[in-house]
Amino acid sequence: MHRFARRIGPSLIAGLALVSSMAPAAAHVAAAQAVPSSIGIGINLPFTGADAADAVNIRDGALMAIEEINGRGGIAGQITIVPVVKDDGTVAAGQYDPAQAATNTKQFVADQSVVAVVGPQMSGSGKAMSPIASAANLMLITPSSTNPDITDPSFASQYRPEGKAIYFRTVTTDAFQGPYMANYAAEVLGIKSVYVLDDTGAYGEGIANSFEKQAVAAGINVLGHDKLDPKESDYTTVLTKISALGPDAIYYGGVQQAGVKIARQAYDVMPTLPKLGGDGMYSTSFPQDAGIASENWYATIAAPDTIDEPAAQDWVAKYRSKYGNLPQDYALTAYDAVLVIDDTISRLLKDGMPITRQNVRDYAQATSLPTLQGVISFDDNGDLKDKIISVFQVKDGLYQYVGTAPQT
Repeated sequence: MHRFARRIGPSLIAGLALVSSMAPAAAHVAAAQAVPSSIGIGINLPFTGADAADAVNIRDGALMAIEEINGRGGIAGQITIVPVVKDDGTVAAGQYDPAQAATNTKQFVADQSVVAVVGPQMSGSGKAMSPIASAANLMLITPSSTNPDITDPSFASQYRPEGKAIYFRTVTTDAFQGPYMANYAAEVLGIKSVYVLDDTGAYGEGIANSFEKQAVAAGINVLGHDKLDPKESDYTTVLTKISALGPDAIYYGGVQQAGVKIARQAYDVMPTLPKLGGDGMYSTSFPQDAGIASENWYATIAAPDTIDEPAAQDWVAKYRSKYGNLPQDYALTAYDAVLVIDDTISRLLKDGMPITRQNVRDYAQATSLPTLQGVISFDDNGDLKDKIISVFQVKDGLYQYVGTAPQT
């Protein structure tokens, strides 16, 4: 038996060595072949409250992309996308609710099928969602949230405690939107004095402050800055005070809950005074909700005005045919957010990498994707590299593009 053992030993050892050397390769192939038949993509928007119409407009842009991808066999012809839609608006808040956004994020995290989330719409929700998503390596890609703090490395310990960027954007931030509108006010509209208002939300306060700082630098006299409770019904007292100061314009940072009331009441007190705002005043429902008071309001968006470009007209027609109304630009940035996820997972599959949340996050960071709005690519913080700010004016109940805001 001894001699027999010695005789077969080398062959057996060689065979075991071969099996051992093949194991990592076999494991890699198995991992590469373990492609899920479907994945979940979360969609988190405020379908309850003052911004519900915009949430629907944005949601439909994301859903259109998902349906198109699924219609051609799924991501890379292999993976079907299942949308997981959640509402972060509440009746109690009357608009988006950060607490509900946090709850939704925990539910997305618990759902192992969800590998990325489109949203949120609002920056207050983004601030609540980010640390939860960071702990789970769950990528958020927002088509409209613009508060710069969420992606600012100075606030990394607060909003991305695990270190890596998880909050990506298909729009730029209020570090550019507010200041560039101040430049437009000074250089194009010839505004010499302004009164600033905000609705105390993360978005409204942030964009109003950034507008004010650049307005001063551009030589505009800021006569004052007041904060509004968005649940109040009557702003006549503050508007009467502003009217007595005789500003050339007012600037409002905030969203629709206070915005519609400000528009109506400011029209009563100062009907001909120019009114300016950020993308919180670029709303599907604002011209209808505010009526004549919406006329001549100026609003910005933190992206190029793509939907008015000839190259986008087929896309616009398809959206209108499918959903029965016109898309706004943030419907297209939501569509492009889904395309980023599709491109990210397609690259993972091409490289034989497993579809994990961490891999999705890592590969999304390296995105360079041509879309209707231009090439989407991100800096190390998840911010869009493109910094275009578009300006609109409400005329005859419609937003009319009036130009790109000056960057200098």
